[in-house]
This record gives sequence, C-alpha cells and structure tokens, in this order.
Amino acid sequence: MSAAAFSVVVFVVFLLALYLLQRYGDLRKQQRMVLLGTHLSWYLCFLIVFVLPLDVSTVKTLFNSRLLNQHNTNSTFKTSVPKVCEEPWSYIADGILPVFWRVVYWTSQFLTWLLLPFMQSYSQSGAFSTVGKIKTALIENAIYYGTYLLIFIALLFYVAAHPKWKLSWTAIQTIGITAANTWGLFLLVLLLSYGLVEIPRSYWFSSSNDFLLAKTYFKVAKLATEKAAAEENLADVMEEVADASVSVRFNHSLRKCVDTILTKCPDKYREEMGSNVESSQNNNRILPTKTGLVNLHKKVISAVQTESRTWVQWCILLDQIFHLEDVAKNQSCPQRIFTHSFPSAHHSWIQRFIYTPTVEWYWECVCRRVFYRLLAVILALLSAAVIWSECTFFSTHPVLSLFAVFVHKAEQQHIYISMEMLCFVIILFMCVCVYSTVFRIRFFNYYHLVPHHQTDAYSLQFSGMLFCRLTPPLCLNFLGLIHMDSAVSHQDRIQTSYMSIMGSTRLLPVISDGFYIYYPMLVLLLCVATFYKKSVLMSLPKVCLDEMYYHGLESRKGRMASPGV
Repeated sequence: MSAAAFSVVVFVVFLLALYLLQRYGDLRKQQRMVLLGTHLSWYLCFLIVFVLPLDVSTVKTLFNSRLLNQHNTNSTFKTSVPKVCEEPWSYIADGILPVFWRVVYWTSQFLTWLLLPFMQSYSQSGAFSTVGKIKTALIENAIYYGTYLLIFIALLFYVAAHPKWKLSWTAIQTIGITAANTWGLFLLVLLLSYGLVEIPRSYWFSSSNDFLLAKTYFKVAKLATEKAAAEENLADVMEEVADASVSVRFNHSLRKCVDTILTKCPDKYREEMGSNVESSQNNNRILPTKTGLVNLHKKVISAVQTESRTWVQWCILLDQIFHLEDVAKNQSCPQRIFTHSFPSAHHSWIQRFIYTPTVEWYWECVCRRVFYRLLAVILALLSAAVIWSECTFFSTHPVLSLFAVFVHKAEQQHIYISMEMLCFVIILFMCVCVYSTVFRIRFFNYYHLVPHHQTDAYSLQFSGMLFCRLTPPLCLNFLGLIHMDSAVSHQDRIQTSYMSIMGSTRLLPVISDGFYIYYPMLVLLLCVATFYKKSVLMSLPKVCLDEMYYHGLESRKGRMASPGV
C-alpha cells in the first residue's frame, strides 16, 4: 500500500472521530483538553479497526510468499518458470506496522488508565483555580491509582516467585497487557451480546411506524418527568446562588468566586440575581465558606448541563412525534405527496430537486419498511455467524468458525481484496455492536452520551476510556475468530504485527487456554437472555398523550420565541 493511500485512511478516520465528537460534544464551549483527550482516544480506537484488516492481508501475503519460495526451491529442476507471489495493492512495507501499533496501543493505554481518569476529575471539579482542580483530581484518583499499583506489585511478586518464569521487562509488559485485555474482554462479551441482538431487532421494529410512535410517546412521558425534575433542581440551585450573591458583597475576597459561579448561570437567573443584589440591604446573612462555594460551583455546572440536555431532548422528541404522526396521516394519502403538519420555511437544494415530497412519500410510506426489514435480516445473519464463531473458534481440526473458513478460502485463492473486505465487515460489525451499546447505555446521571452537543465532559471522557479498554481485546477476539492468534490456533505461523505488540499470552496458561477460549462462549447465553427479555412500553390514555403533546408544542414555541434562544 502506498504511503499516500495509507495517509488517506489515517485522515479519513481522523475526520470520522472529529465528526462524532462534534455531534456529541460542544466544540465551542467545552474545555480544549477534554475535547483533545476524547478525540484522540476515539481516533486511536477507530484507527485500529480500519488498519487491522490491512495487517491481516499483509501477513497472509508474507506467508504465501514464503510457501512459494520453498516450492520454487524444491522444484528448481522441474520447471523453468518459478511462481511469484504478487503483492496486493494494500501491502504495507516491513517495519511500518510494528512502529504504528506500538505508538497507537501504548498511547491509548496511557489515555485510558492514567490521563482520562485524571481529566474526568479535573473537569468535574468545582475549584476556581487550576491548582485547586489538580489537587481535587489527585485526591479523587488516589484510591483509583493506588488499587492499580497494588495489583501491579502483586503480579510482580507472583512472577518473581514462580520457578519457571524469569522476571524480565518483556514478561512484565506481557502480564500488564494480558491483565488489561482480560478486564476489557470481561466487559466486551456483555456489550457485544446485547448489540448482537438489539441492533437487528431495533431495525426490525423500526420498520413499523406504529411501534415507533408508541415508543416515542413512552419516551416523552419518561422525559417529561426528568425535564420537570431538572428544572426544579436548577431553580433550587439558583436560589442557593442568589443567597450567596447577596451575602458576599463586592468588596469581599470571595466575590471573585461568586462572580465565576454567576457566569455559569443562565441569563434569566443572572439578571434576577443582579437586581436582587442592588435592592438587598440585609447584612445579617451567613457568609459561605470557600469549600461551600466550590461545592456550589460544581452543583451549578451539573444542574445547568442537565436542564439544557433534557430541554434539547424534549424538542427532539417533539419533532420525532410530529414526523411520525405525519407519516401515519400520509399513509392513506391518495395523491402520494408527503405533507408536513409544520412545514419548514427553508428548503435545501436536496429537498427541492432530489428528496421531493413525492420521493419522501414513497420512502416513508412504502420503501422504508421493506428496507429496514431486509437490513434487519442481514444483520441477524451476521449476528448468528458471530455467535457461532464465538462458540467454535477454538476448534482447528476441523475448522468450525465461519470467519476462519472464509478467510482461509480467500487466502488459498490469493484474493486479498476480498479478504480485506471480509475482515473489515466482520470487525466493523462487531465494533458497531459494542460501540453502539456504549453510546446507548446510561449510568443514572453520571454517564449519558447525548447527541446535538449535549454530552458533558465527564461522559465524553468516560466513553473514551471505554473505547480504549474495549478495542484491544475486541481485535484479539477477532484475530482468534479467523485463527490468526497462535494462542488459539496452536499453529506456528507468521503473526500479525498487532499480535507481536500484544506479546504471547502463553506466559499465563490460565488466561490463554482458559479464559480467552471459554469465556466468549457466554455470548450465546447472554444473547438468548437478551432476546427473550420483556420489552415494556408504558400505555398512556390518549387524552394524556394529546395533552402532553400540545403542552410540549406550546412550551417549545414560547421557548423559541424568547430572546437569546
């Protein structure tokens, strides 16, 4: 593969990570270090996924070239035309991939285990100075870092005391990598199992407009409660800020801290607080402490972010309900022209010339249902192939893993482009199953990825940590499925450059011959449990839905008409 083509792949992946960061984060308001750390972690993980198939095809090329050289050597006197193994277009020269994997892997591990946890605490700190935020981050991560240090020391003593093992730098690296991959594989199987079932099922159910409308009604009912709680919590926090603003006068040493807090408050509350300070004459209020203001600052940041996120989600759900109800009304339209209840005043050139009302009607009312169900069937077949391969990849004689069979057939016929596309489809589908679950899961109000620039700094960095911890074991699992991991296939073959960086897991037989082989089989049981889980949708009376529907519409109109929105 030429240097130009490899650079294009690296640049495209960079843009992909930047696009996702722009969709979920706020490039203008969030801290630059948060954005840089999150983008770098996402970028490195996506880069591994895109480059690993090229590593596989390069190794297959070297292996076939070695076999042909041996064949030509043994048959020199029998034939006059020796066979030559042609290098594929994606062939990467020797020495590039080992350096590439070493930089990518260790940078991602530094991010996930050291830098991002520290930056999480730093960004969530309510301290008013950089030194104060660093101090808070160090204190909060003391237990976190101390736990890893104790585990590392215990592993060192274990290796040093074992009679068959020699304590060397390579052995220490391998044990550390194996421990990180074991942690990641434990979580990977859980997330992969959910995605293998939920992604095909979600597309199948999404083909029904009635199901989507009922599901969106349920989401609106749930979000209405969260939205009311967020607004009430913000109002309570703003009262505390108002009391602190009145108590701390302009000539007080803590006034700078109060002013910093006021800059994080919404405009309407800040204007009310300014008028209250000017009219207040009460000097008997209790002055807040520096620690109290730090905690109040943290509460303000969280409350404002939560209220803004729930409001944006509310508006998005209202738009979805409008659209889905329009689809339900237009299904019986004899003119076959899609009509919107709230038509947009501005139309792009795509809507004017390509996605016309007639094309929109055929897509929404006819084609989308068929397309989504066909896509759901294809994804279900891919999920079945992954589950079968996860349960049988340990068998090498005979080869039962479907992916190993397909890759071996492409290798025998020297069709490297087919091998790369097959590897890319497999690992991309597995990544979509895992990453989509990461984007969907929600840990109360601590971690929640929300599009339209509403994800907070803590959630962005937490997702980066998860990606960096899940991607290496995912790639190792993929290499095991296609029998490119010698610890699984037990074959003395040329290893990929990625596996050379990971080291040999045979140093720990309990992990290589036990956990790595049998734990992925749990995918089958988890997929069955996920498939048969009961989906409960809240059934609300139509009167309540209509009232909530129009109340949301009127409140949205009032909010959009207010200044500053």
